[in-house]
Amino acid sequence: MAPGRAPAWLELLRWHKPSGRLILLIPAGWALWLGPAVPPPALLVAWIVLGGLAVSGAGCVANDLWDRRIDPLVERTRHRPLADGRLGVGTATVLLLLCLVVALAALLALPAASRVLCVGLALATLPLVLLYPSAKRWFAYPQLVLALCWGFAVLLPWAAAQGGLQGNLGGWPLVLTWLAAVSWTFGFDTVYAMSDREDDRRLGVRSSALSLGARAPLAVALCYGLTCAALALAVLLQGRAGLPFWLPWAVAALAMQQQAAQLRRPDLPRSAYGRHFAVQVWLGALLLLAVVLSTAA
Repeated sequence: MAPGRAPAWLELLRWHKPSGRLILLIPAGWALWLGPAVPPPALLVAWIVLGGLAVSGAGCVANDLWDRRIDPLVERTRHRPLADGRLGVGTATVLLLLCLVVALAALLALPAASRVLCVGLALATLPLVLLYPSAKRWFAYPQLVLALCWGFAVLLPWAAAQGGLQGNLGGWPLVLTWLAAVSWTFGFDTVYAMSDREDDRRLGVRSSALSLGARAPLAVALCYGLTCAALALAVLLQGRAGLPFWLPWAVAALAMQQQAAQLRRPDLPRSAYGRHFAVQVWLGALLLLAVVLSTAA
């Protein structure tokens, strides 16, 4: 292992870059604090976090297994453990199974009243998680597949905390929270794909960044706007929209639009897209803080 590099198994799980792991937990937090029963129990939050980390790790391993022949040809991914030969398929498969076992253990530890529903939701999302890496080979908008996976990061915590998906107010707070997660994910993952456009075009790989072309920055801005609007409407429907919510919400909403506007610059280096992704972690967390503070309104 080169000096200063993380262990290969840690890189395979992407745990040496925690921002990518935290970004999955943010929509789960939105769901836990936007439901009618708040605050959620600390133990439930812990199980959701553990399960989310395990599922995220499984998705990363599955992605690299699918792409182990493509990754060496892409600048951003050529130093991943499977791409550069530091790990083999057998080790990666074992890590994938371990992640799935941990995710299952966390799932079975959820409240008994919602366990059957949560297991059903988990089974429903598993094909999407495992098939997402192949979507770039046959679908013009593979980032939408990932966004639908992220939607389950709202559905499952909501079901676990509330005992079902029916919710209140006709289920609109849940629908809006789900929509916020899906639109936000499609937006930031489209930006992530923008850094690979030249490599993807050369390899014949598809992405929303390529499919949208010059319209990608506008699409990202619309996604971020929809995310913030949907969360605000969900909070309003719950009757919690006070000043503690609006202040951080406004900062996050404006910063997201500023970040999307920067994408219009023609001279952006590849590293700018990675920085954009990292900033989204902070802005999504700021939206989560706004939602949490709304419960005190």
